[in-house]
Amino acid sequence: MATKIKILAPVGSFESLAAAVQAGADAIYFGVEQLNMRVKSAGAFTIDDIATVATKCDEHNIRKYLTLNTTVYDYDKNLFTEIITASKEAGVDAIIASDFAVIMECRRQGMPVHISTQTNVSNLDSVKFFSTFADLIVLSRELTLKQVEAITHGIERHDVRGPSGELVKIEIFGHGALCMAISGKCYLSLHSNNSSANRGACIQNCRHKYTVIDQDSQQELEIDNEYIMSAKDLCTIDILDKIAATGISVLKIEGRGRTADYVFETVRVYKEALAAIDEGAYTAENIARWRKELATVFNRGFWEGYYLGRKLGEWNETDGSKATQKKVYLAQGVRYYPKLKVAEFKLESGKLKVGDEVLVIGPVTGIVRQVVETIHVDNGPVEIVKQGFNFTIPFSAHIRPTDKLYKLIPTEYADADPLP
Repeated sequence: MATKIKILAPVGSFESLAAAVQAGADAIYFGVEQLNMRVKSAGAFTIDDIATVATKCDEHNIRKYLTLNTTVYDYDKNLFTEIITASKEAGVDAIIASDFAVIMECRRQGMPVHISTQTNVSNLDSVKFFSTFADLIVLSRELTLKQVEAITHGIERHDVRGPSGELVKIEIFGHGALCMAISGKCYLSLHSNNSSANRGACIQNCRHKYTVIDQDSQQELEIDNEYIMSAKDLCTIDILDKIAATGISVLKIEGRGRTADYVFETVRVYKEALAAIDEGAYTAENIARWRKELATVFNRGFWEGYYLGRKLGEWNETDGSKATQKKVYLAQGVRYYPKLKVAEFKLESGKLKVGDEVLVIGPVTGIVRQVVETIHVDNGPVEIVKQGFNFTIPFSAHIRPTDKLYKLIPTEYADADPLP
């Protein structure tokens, strides 16, 4: 039987939106203003952008959800009411919410709601409670696959239906960053820097290196891992067949604060892997290939989360990304010559040579990746072009002045197994 799981892509910019569309996302989620959980890292959208995002999604038959899942206070009421109103007018399909004030305002306006993972739904009775308000519920990230399956089967067995009259659907996270706190309810950033994670302003100080000292003896404790609060990223590509068997409806990719190439690669890989399950091609060989492809974009190392029953997380031993490739910015788009299929760029940094692999990212273009076969400047073909020069290269896609060209180079992790 074919899997019916939809891929939900994170969108924090118009570049990421174009990438999600290119990669075949079934739906996207995004936030605006300061009332979403990624306002510090993905604050590109405003209320005025809601209609534009919705229109772009409608053009490609992609569902769109807006996150309003922070803690809200009385003084936020006018803003979240305005956001909900604008979302309904633009045709946004649902609001992802956790605070009851937001949920009730959505109900008042007749706006569909999805229950956020911030509510920490971990059992069937909680699903029954929230079914009064929502047709879809995002479960806690700390559940095992057995617990997830028990909930989806319980929904069918107890005929748990949402406001639409349909059986409640279940969504879980499939890839991306994990918080050290349960369902992301962390207070470390607020305590140390008065910047609340529950208001979307996490400074991610859990990702730093710390020394642990016994206050009584002043003895420094010996710890195997210096990044004792920085969890590795969730990656479920190795267990996607088991996830498909649980009965969930939506697999969510975390990463509204990450770049467009991350969105493109993760959506593309998980879409391909889900199709492979249906086609009988979900093999060890393909899984290894997908794993390597996922490792080319931002990650902190991978583990499968708590889905297989682990009690403790896996923590990082280094800071920053473990991506096997990194982008180096080189050039800005100038124009495209469609008859010749040639793109012109201005090199603003570094140098580019024949044989380099490049990545072009833009709010309309999305993601285009290819190897440079030839380079031309005013005087003809060259092997290398340096900073300050305009140059042209054969290019498979129409580029625009808003596009940026990056060179892809291997990192120190290029030969490592991302999921040993």
